[in-house]
Amino acid sequence: MTMPSADASPRQPLVQPVAVRGLRGAVVSPHALAGEAGLGVLRAGGSAVDAAIATNAALAVVTSHMCGLGGDAFWLIWTPQTDLEALNGSGRSAAGATLEAARSAGLESMPLRGPWTVTVPGAVRSWGDAHRRHGRLPWATLFAPAIELADGFAATAGWSAAIERSAAIFGTDSGWAAVFRPHGRPWRPGERVSLPALAGTLRRLAAEGPDDAYEGALARRAAEFLEASGSPLRSVDFAEHRSTWADPIRAGYRGVEAASHPPNSSGAVALELLQVLGSFDPPAASAFGASGVTDPAWTHLVLEAARLTLADRDAFLTDPDAMADAALAMLLDPAHATALARRIDPGRVTPPMPLAVPRGGGTVYLAAADDRGGLVSLLQSNYAGFGSGLVDPETGIAYQNRGSFFSLDPRHPNALAPRKRTMHTLTPGMLFRDGRPWIVHGSMGGEIQPQVFAQFVSAVVDGGRPIADAVAAPRFAADADGHYQPPSVTRLEGGIRPEVGEALAAMGHAVAWTPPLSSSFGHQHAIAVQWGAAGDVPVSYEASTDPRSEGLPGAW
Repeated sequence: MTMPSADASPRQPLVQPVAVRGLRGAVVSPHALAGEAGLGVLRAGGSAVDAAIATNAALAVVTSHMCGLGGDAFWLIWTPQTDLEALNGSGRSAAGATLEAARSAGLESMPLRGPWTVTVPGAVRSWGDAHRRHGRLPWATLFAPAIELADGFAATAGWSAAIERSAAIFGTDSGWAAVFRPHGRPWRPGERVSLPALAGTLRRLAAEGPDDAYEGALARRAAEFLEASGSPLRSVDFAEHRSTWADPIRAGYRGVEAASHPPNSSGAVALELLQVLGSFDPPAASAFGASGVTDPAWTHLVLEAARLTLADRDAFLTDPDAMADAALAMLLDPAHATALARRIDPGRVTPPMPLAVPRGGGTVYLAAADDRGGLVSLLQSNYAGFGSGLVDPETGIAYQNRGSFFSLDPRHPNALAPRKRTMHTLTPGMLFRDGRPWIVHGSMGGEIQPQVFAQFVSAVVDGGRPIADAVAAPRFAADADGHYQPPSVTRLEGGIRPEVGEALAAMGHAVAWTPPLSSSFGHQHAIAVQWGAAGDVPVSYEASTDPRSEGLPGAW
């Protein structure tokens, strides 16, 4: 076991958790400027969906490495009139993306990046679909903050670091560098960043509407650029792409109802994990605090349950149209969770199965609440930093690499096939208490998203922690050392007490410490809803953003 440095596991909080309260609305996101964009839309009379679109469009600029117009989105939307809805804004593979075509292109396995990893970007179409059903303000109004930011925003430490990490991957003489590193050097703190091509694309979307990205000039340009880059995507793939409205999935956890998005989201895995944990008695509430979970036995159970549910994810999760109904029913079946719980040795690690899909992240989580009780929980992603690495200098769009999750093994449930949605890590969440929304929550973090989901829920339910404390507390995760490796590493974030790591190591865990407040453990944000006696509309909101991010909570 690698022990943390002397200051990596302090007894006192590493940061003072921050929460703000408002009577009329709230927005949380991983960047303060984007959150301000959403809050401004709420102040102008916009709905939670309006605020979410404005925030997401702004994030597509200031956190281009994590999300954008070339990526996917998964939504949970709640209003007093419609109850809870799920909107699947993930894209599909090309009509010509067959196993035979992939092999003819020289692929023996799906690469992490490159033209064959690009699927149709579904986010913009989902913005339009959500706006048509729940928007209040004009479509064009929602893009004004993002356009202003694309014309110029101040470089932050997070932006500069992300650009330099990507420069080591894509090179400094590439189409990506021409857009995001045009000076041939690192961005200086506070330096003006302008993305003129992306600003022009946002102006076009504002004027022409979301369909232009699928059936208009933007779609034609995207298809031309991707075809020239070696992708099998064509104009017809964009034109025929549709979002999907679906029923959310739900599971009980100690008197609370947890909700998430159905497959191809990993929501079913998060709910399965919660139900496995529900088979065990929780530790005392005092085990949850500024040092995270101080009970090694509970930490061990969470890690072992995560490894078992990750194996189920790899074995069953895929496009809902290709996934057997019985598989989803099994993942959500309390009896199956009980059977998994019986496989856990409370005092010893069980060797995990190898992962069948790659590791990684590159995602934003945001949430919004409005003055009429409307709520949004939204994840949007390009996957690995800047996605596929393909950036169109004419439009400024960086295209996702979600297709890297496909398998070229025809026996695998997530095998590549034409017009197929791949298994997705994105896992938006909402908690319900007494039939009403209690907390809107979610996190980025790649394949550890269900683990962050479960740790947050356990902290607020088992530990009774305020949302700000649960968001800021140090985390742990069952993780892999590399792509397609088993999740055999137990990663502990600095701030967790050293004796927890020592106890886990004695149980056989391969413990590795990560510095405090590491983005590798995701950016978790949350909005809590306080209801009045009548119970018809919320009376106030409490909002908190993750100190691992550059976000600030906003409310009014």
